[in-house]
Amino acid sequence: MTDEKDFLSGYDPGDFPAFAVTADVVLLTMRAGRLCVLLIERGGPPFKGMWAFPGGFVKLDENLDQAASRELQEETGISGIDLTQFASYGDPDRDPRMRVVTVSYLAVVPDLPSPQASTDAAKARFWPVDDVEGTLAFDHDRILGDALSHLRTVVEYSPLAASFCEREFTVADLRRVYESIWGVDLDPSNFQRKVLGIDDFLVPTDRQSSSSAGGGRPARLYRLGKVSELRPPILPPD
Repeated sequence: MTDEKDFLSGYDPGDFPAFAVTADVVLLTMRAGRLCVLLIERGGPPFKGMWAFPGGFVKLDENLDQAASRELQEETGISGIDLTQFASYGDPDRDPRMRVVTVSYLAVVPDLPSPQASTDAAKARFWPVDDVEGTLAFDHDRILGDALSHLRTVVEYSPLAASFCEREFTVADLRRVYESIWGVDLDPSNFQRKVLGIDDFLVPTDRQSSSSAGGGRPARLYRLGKVSELRPPILPPD
């Protein structure tokens, strides 16, 4: 049996430059009909006073998922969120402190309490994505752009957009999510025809909304069905 020392023979850690790994969380939600992202105001250098994603360095005794969840809770007070890795970033100059590779996580959540800043975050709040693009610390503008591009594509073929809605929602609620994600206005009749024509996407309930926009009749409430892929997909207008 080969001894572990044989595998390490000739290996010198000093031959390789040291670098750090961080985990950043892109948490998206809907607020007042607008697509919003959770950001923290950095309380210290680098980029003190600028807004960035919740995140930080991975500790030696934790894995990436644990680091992402810990940083989110420490900096915003939010916990218990399902986080999914979606991209990694390792440009040599992305962090002025040292060589840092970050693993970014994406979460889509319908409703959250107001975040409470702590640790090295001076403030924490939800920002409409249209108001912050091009203003973030590090390379977080690029990460946000990639997250939004990923989201805009995924909602065409998956039921992910319904994750922004409450457990029971109207077709109009769902349409407004698509409109906010894509940044376009959708024809209500065409949208309703499309989503109700997809098997197992929306399941009607026996309840109606308490009110409707424009003073019309209350609308039927739906819940998400068991569909995992939308066939046909819901595509944005040309």
